[in-house]
Amino acid sequence: MPVEFLSGEQEKRYGCYNGEPSAEQLAKYFYLDDLDKELIKKRRGNHNRLGLGLQLCTVRFLGTFLTDPTDVPLLVVDYLTSQLGQLDASCLEQYRNSETKWEHTALIKQRYGYQEFHSQPEHWKLVRWLYQRSTLSAESPSVLFDLTTARLAERKILLPGVSVLARLVASVRERAANRLFKVLSSLPNKKQIEILEKLLLIKELARYSTLDRLRHSPTRVNAKSMLAAINRLSEIRSFGISDIDLSRIPPTRVKFLARLGAASRSAAIARMPDNKRIATLLAFTYLLEYTATDDVIDLFDLLVKGLLSKSKREGEQQRLRTLKDLDAAALKLAEAVEVLIDNECEDINVRIEAFIRVSQEQLTQAVAKVKSLARPEDDEYYDLLLSRWRGIRIFLPSLLSQIEFSSSENAAHILDALLFLRAIEGQNRPDMSAAPLKVITKGWTRYCINPNGTIDRKAYTFCVLQSLRSALRRRDVFVVKSQHYCDPRAKLLSDEAWSAQRAGICRTLDFQPTFDSSLSILKQELDEAYRRTAANFENNSAVRIEHFDGKDNLVLTPIDKLEEAPSLITLKRQVAAMLPKVDLPEVMLEINARTGFTKEFTHLSQSNSRVDDLHISICAVLLAEACNIGLEPLIRPELPALTRGRLSWVQQNYIRQETLIRANARLVDTQTHIPLAKIWGGGEVASADGLRFSVPVRTINAAPNSKYFGIGKGITYYNFTSDQFTGFHGIVIPGTLRDSLFLLEGLLEQLTSLHPVEIMTDTAGYSDVVFGLFWLLGYRFSPRLADIGEARFWRIDNSANYGVLDGLTKNKINTDLITKNWDDMLRVAGSLKLGTVNATDLMRSLQRGNQPSTLAKALGELGRIIKTLYLLSYIDDETYRRRILTQINRGESRHSLSRTVFHGQRGEIRQRYREGQEDQLGALGLVVNVIVLWNTYYMDAAVNKLSSLGQATHREDIARLSPLGRKHINMLGRYYFLLAEPILKGELRSLRDPYAPVDFDDLL
Repeated sequence: MPVEFLSGEQEKRYGCYNGEPSAEQLAKYFYLDDLDKELIKKRRGNHNRLGLGLQLCTVRFLGTFLTDPTDVPLLVVDYLTSQLGQLDASCLEQYRNSETKWEHTALIKQRYGYQEFHSQPEHWKLVRWLYQRSTLSAESPSVLFDLTTARLAERKILLPGVSVLARLVASVRERAANRLFKVLSSLPNKKQIEILEKLLLIKELARYSTLDRLRHSPTRVNAKSMLAAINRLSEIRSFGISDIDLSRIPPTRVKFLARLGAASRSAAIARMPDNKRIATLLAFTYLLEYTATDDVIDLFDLLVKGLLSKSKREGEQQRLRTLKDLDAAALKLAEAVEVLIDNECEDINVRIEAFIRVSQEQLTQAVAKVKSLARPEDDEYYDLLLSRWRGIRIFLPSLLSQIEFSSSENAAHILDALLFLRAIEGQNRPDMSAAPLKVITKGWTRYCINPNGTIDRKAYTFCVLQSLRSALRRRDVFVVKSQHYCDPRAKLLSDEAWSAQRAGICRTLDFQPTFDSSLSILKQELDEAYRRTAANFENNSAVRIEHFDGKDNLVLTPIDKLEEAPSLITLKRQVAAMLPKVDLPEVMLEINARTGFTKEFTHLSQSNSRVDDLHISICAVLLAEACNIGLEPLIRPELPALTRGRLSWVQQNYIRQETLIRANARLVDTQTHIPLAKIWGGGEVASADGLRFSVPVRTINAAPNSKYFGIGKGITYYNFTSDQFTGFHGIVIPGTLRDSLFLLEGLLEQLTSLHPVEIMTDTAGYSDVVFGLFWLLGYRFSPRLADIGEARFWRIDNSANYGVLDGLTKNKINTDLITKNWDDMLRVAGSLKLGTVNATDLMRSLQRGNQPSTLAKALGELGRIIKTLYLLSYIDDETYRRRILTQINRGESRHSLSRTVFHGQRGEIRQRYREGQEDQLGALGLVVNVIVLWNTYYMDAAVNKLSSLGQATHREDIARLSPLGRKHINMLGRYYFLLAEPILKGELRSLRDPYAPVDFDDLL
């Protein structure tokens, strides 16, 4: 039962003051009411009065009594003395040495109802709460420890020793896990258990077990691979595991076990205890059907996209080859047509004159040539697509029979067409007269409908498949038993659940059940914003209005670069010069010594599996992944922690998404307590941007984009950077999908202690729906617009006159649409808050192009109000624009550091599967956060050292420092993992001379 999950800093912060309480905390925990004062005044002597007050407020704030009750911040003492008649704080020395303090402890327990940790029934209630929480979620032990600490303080239960509470959390988590294994293993019948057990066996002449074979997703994009993926899905379904009802099991726990099964070797699973083995295989196989279905649809999407692109590309190349013939025929026709438009040529002689210039035979040939080569302007070369019919037939029958599609009302015609294709499957000469025609688009009409009115089967099939792909992408058509292609609207709170939780969600979101009060507030805010911006317009030299194309257009001058003051340049140079030169492995070991982040890396299947110097092995593997160099440069046969076998074992069993997320959260949380980081920001502001990586290996989780990947394919690591320079979340995206799809997921699903309320992005993250949803969820969306002149301004009051801005505000908000759909909009926001629906899938269904739903229109209409408020602030306030630019630049600078770290293999991702890509980029984000944290520690020490030397350090200069410097960190060469004893104990390295010469390239 592992209990070593707390970092040194967590243990130090437990049950004691960590800095001064905030103003809100002083008011909540340290204010003395009349009953408190009456009790205190009965004590004899000022030292007893002040001491009792300190103990009373301390136990309220910390949940425990201090061994030295006077070991409190001076701010707390001053706050209490001001309430107790300006007592002299020097009397506390007498109280420290007095035995009366123990009597006061007993008095407070009796008078205010504080109980010991093991008192019943409170201890039993705590264990039950911990057990339920461990059963329902996969929270890390360190998170559960913090939550338990807060619960104890809230319920007036005195905190036990740190090791006692840590052991309790660990034991309860273990009991909950064993109970889960027992319940899950009891669900399958005897035959199903036999099937699950056989997955671990290696058949004769086979190289892998059935489990190993089935869990590998397809990597090639072709018809045969598609057929193999469908057959794989069919085999998984034949096990009958999906018929087992897992509705009573928390989905997070099932997903956790399924990930365990996906990442563990068959031999490791076979060695598990019976209950755990069956539970793991059951969860893995159950969810494997969903992921296998997603693989089929992903392949279908890529296949159809590839066929369309290839046909169009070949058509354009063919057109270029025939351009010379087309030009010649066009010139012949032009020569003949010139006679037709010649006013001097009599009508009766037109035909004769034309044939004199161009013979009838030549003219006939030219007309035929033009008809055969010329194409309509919107032509997509569908005729070339028809030549690939035989390739489609390889998998189409299996696709139609194995995948069950459903649809919304908007796509019912596509579902009808699919059912028709399924009905005629296997017929050599099917009757196409009954084919639903609504699915046929304008571009396909001339190919699907023959001149005699009959339907061409090949063209009709390709038309349906193209429409199906588009509908799947916007979630108008969805797939049963799929994770990514299911109906996101079905995951919204049901009518019954929404009725039960409407009041609570409205309170959480701070909205009324009707839109009336919110409308009046928005109307007033928008009117005031317009009038304020118009009043300041003449004095705003950065913005002007130009009139062209019959309308007013806004022109905004880009803000100038903020010049660096001499004091800032000096500070940067000195701080950079003081940072110790260090190797990257040392940085990781030092930060681990301070934070214990490697304790979050637990064994995949054996929770109590620990070995000597495991932290060294974990740091080595993380560095190998983050630097993209593989394990080879890190192997040291003479060091047990760095042998090939140890590193490979750690890589396979410890480095995975959930452990990376927990370790990263620990780093982010630590950064928030450093004074220098608090000057940079409080964690309320963040930016989001994509970092592109080429993927030269065969994979379905990559997509082309010539701008970023040339002729190859790649992925985007869409990551979120706080105003403290830490990265708190990252999402791996195939290719370069629209950023706005992933914004909310990054904010809602991140697991750190940060709570950003404002997010900055580039233009790619912009949409009206995003503005609306952000506002509903209590966030502020602040994109940096590339061309504000294209932005549209909206108004609520049609009769208002906004002066110089009046010409821009021609668009009227449809408030009735918002009012009618307000309840559904709140339901969407509540569902997102509660996590019942994935934010990205929901955004796909809302932002679906030319046919948005009524709900999407209402959200967009609301978003236009919020967007206009943002635009008015953006053009009126240069400080606001600069703040957006500053935060976006922080994210881009972090990307630059990530590129430096990820230097191996030309900076390319060589992982074939999405899970491997997520783990490697997660390791990269973690190592970058390690560097940021290390830099912050030493920069904070450097600034303090300069202040102690008498040098003036201005807060505005400190705020412009950056912990993204890297020149002093060696990321190349031979790696070793040894740390000096003083540093291991938490001491800082010696700073360098602040007045030593430094290369300007080394400035922060």
